[in-house]
Amino acid sequence: MWNLITPAGYKPKMSVRETEKAIKFVKDTFQRQFVKSFDFERLSAPLFVKSKTGVNDDLSGTERAVRFDVKEQGVDVEIVHSLAKWKRLALHKYGFSLGEGIYTDMNAIRRDDNCDNYHSIYVDQWDWEMVIDKKQRTVDFLKMIVSRIVSTICETLEETKKQFPVIDLKLNREVFFITSQELLDMYPDKTAKERENLIAEQYGTVFIMNIGGELSDGKPHDLRAPDYDDWSLNGDIFFWDEILQSGIEISSMGIRVDADSLVAQLKLANAEDRLQHKYHQGIINGELPLTIGGGIGQSRLCMLLLQKAHIGEVQVSLWPDEMREQCKEANIVLL
Repeated sequence: MWNLITPAGYKPKMSVRETEKAIKFVKDTFQRQFVKSFDFERLSAPLFVKSKTGVNDDLSGTERAVRFDVKEQGVDVEIVHSLAKWKRLALHKYGFSLGEGIYTDMNAIRRDDNCDNYHSIYVDQWDWEMVIDKKQRTVDFLKMIVSRIVSTICETLEETKKQFPVIDLKLNREVFFITSQELLDMYPDKTAKERENLIAEQYGTVFIMNIGGELSDGKPHDLRAPDYDDWSLNGDIFFWDEILQSGIEISSMGIRVDADSLVAQLKLANAEDRLQHKYHQGIINGELPLTIGGGIGQSRLCMLLLQKAHIGEVQVSLWPDEMREQCKEANIVLL
């Protein structure tokens, strides 16, 4: 069941038409700043991939992909959940070298997601991936990339404020880094979401590391598929959202699994059967490059920078009728 936050006295800073112009500006500006920071190349990306190949992102392992058959080819395909694995294959296929990277527009349907202020069954994000070497599979390298992404977001905000002076958002450029276990130790009586909110409110900009593995309370901070991120070298970027008084996750990212961490995590997840797939064999045999990558939410970034109370104010999706009525009463205009 969805959970909706309706901020008291909320009033959008822009009309719908002004918002649409601002959405385009934010997206164009971020992409320009991102390429300036990383010098990545843009690739075209698939909307769907063949089923049962191990290429789709399995997320937490319970979400159902949208599947359909292709009549002419006689194959079953499924809408991507993300491009976490496809990007690594693309870097190999197109011959990218150490230090080179790609980014692309990713559009997905996650039909099992619960809708709320931040979540929609339609997902749009910039997916990116970069070739690294063994020496760069470190926490320090991960932190450096995170800081560069946060800087890119802050530069995008500054340009947006110049173009649309009604925006008065302030973001902290300095990232506070903390592991999920350290966060649990700080707030042992809180849920994972409550811990995220508390640390985001305290520091403004936070990167919570080591997501996917079991913590001291016997549970992971959050669920992650075992075959793309290395759970000891990944994390989520959060900003404090003043409008909703909550932490907003803008990016999930990490250094990807090598052969050793892939085998270990598949064993922990009781998913060793995946080792038969071509993608997984490519990692085991050293055919696929070592990489770092992630996704940056397009609509969530627009929502944050344009100071909106609901993701439906910056993207067109499907919402429960009751949610639409509640939003209308709260002066939240869903597209």
